[in-house]
Amino acid sequence: MEGWVRPEPLPSEETDGKTFFQSLPIHDRIQRALLDDLGFKTCSPIQADALPSCLAGKDLAGRAQTGTGKTAAFLITAFQRFLENEEERAANQPFALILAPTRELALQIGKDASDIGRYTGCQHLAVYGGMDYDRQRREIEAGVDLVAATPGRLMDYARRRVLDLSKVRVLIIDEADRMLDMGFIPDIRRIVAMLPSVSHRQTLMFSATLPPQIIRLGAQWMRENPVTVEVEPEQVVAEGVHETVYIVQAKDKLALLLWELKCETSKRVIIFRNRRRDCERLYAHLQRYDISCELLTGDVPQKKRLGVLEQFRAGEIRVIVATDVAGRGIHVDAVTHVFNYDLPYEPDDYVHRIGRTGRAGATGRAISFACEERSFVLPEIEEYIQRELSCSHPEPEMLVLPPPVHDHPDRQPPARRQPTRQHPGSRPPRRSSSSRRGR
Repeated sequence: MEGWVRPEPLPSEETDGKTFFQSLPIHDRIQRALLDDLGFKTCSPIQADALPSCLAGKDLAGRAQTGTGKTAAFLITAFQRFLENEEERAANQPFALILAPTRELALQIGKDASDIGRYTGCQHLAVYGGMDYDRQRREIEAGVDLVAATPGRLMDYARRRVLDLSKVRVLIIDEADRMLDMGFIPDIRRIVAMLPSVSHRQTLMFSATLPPQIIRLGAQWMRENPVTVEVEPEQVVAEGVHETVYIVQAKDKLALLLWELKCETSKRVIIFRNRRRDCERLYAHLQRYDISCELLTGDVPQKKRLGVLEQFRAGEIRVIVATDVAGRGIHVDAVTHVFNYDLPYEPDDYVHRIGRTGRAGATGRAISFACEERSFVLPEIEEYIQRELSCSHPEPEMLVLPPPVHDHPDRQPPARRQPTRQHPGSRPPRRSSSSRRGR
């Protein structure tokens, strides 16, 4: 930090109603990363509304659409509190805990923490299932200050006393509505019971939606009268997303997709289907038409999934065929197109899917296929986003299926993970509603 000079706060007449990071009481070590390294100048609406209360140590429930800077808001808060705190802790006693519903989101939070906290000296770690257990354990034992974790792996380490959560001073629950949908609430309750009492920690909860049941749950884990921040509730979809809905028969969707991939300037594409086996079929079809693509579903091994995402970020893969495992928490810059090959089961999944494009002020296209099998969900989506979707019929030439380049795909879908063997006579594991929907 030697030689770095913090910019002076701007006079109010020069801010034009915007909130600048340099005007907030954020520690210089965080400001340097935000202003110089990341080039962040002005706060997004959720950051402008939430950060003053968060930095003041208040509990907060924040609602904002995906891709609007919620992660930066709570990481800035966690690093600020870390730099202000002088409490002695053991190596395996983190100061801040971030709970996330998916491995991909925990990993993304870890990447953002590397950028925002690079000058803070805060040791952070993403903890999630599917990765080498002993390696993660050794990393924890080496010393960790901030943990971004999925509930299952975190509880495993806590039960085995690899992690000691008794010194956590900042608890952050990200994608709280997703946590509820995926059935994580009992696990979160057990985790919260391992933490200091509400009076000895700050609790932040962020979500794209804050239905009444989420507010009630949050009240159990927060101090009285937490701050509630809701940003742009009247506009659920980001302005930069240009939506198109085609009325098309199911048998013509492949031809329409191929036409769009050929005629659109699409550099980075995510195609969503509802079920894993349907993703695999579409993957095989695209291979026949020489479309370079990869699968991203729950059956793809974790190491493979992470590799696919890194190649996608690097531009080495143009197209990903995915279930809703990629619908939330995947922060990949410059996704130009999102296709809803199948309209989703739930209206909020529509928002999260198309939120993969048009992020952070960029523009992107979201193209949905409404066929005889799924078009009935359109009214529910329109009610959720509080406006009508403009639907159109594709031109006849868009529905002409070209001859395949290959008779058979050169590559087969990645092998599925082998199911866990059970003791004879044991009851099969209960499937969540999300699992039944193919997530």
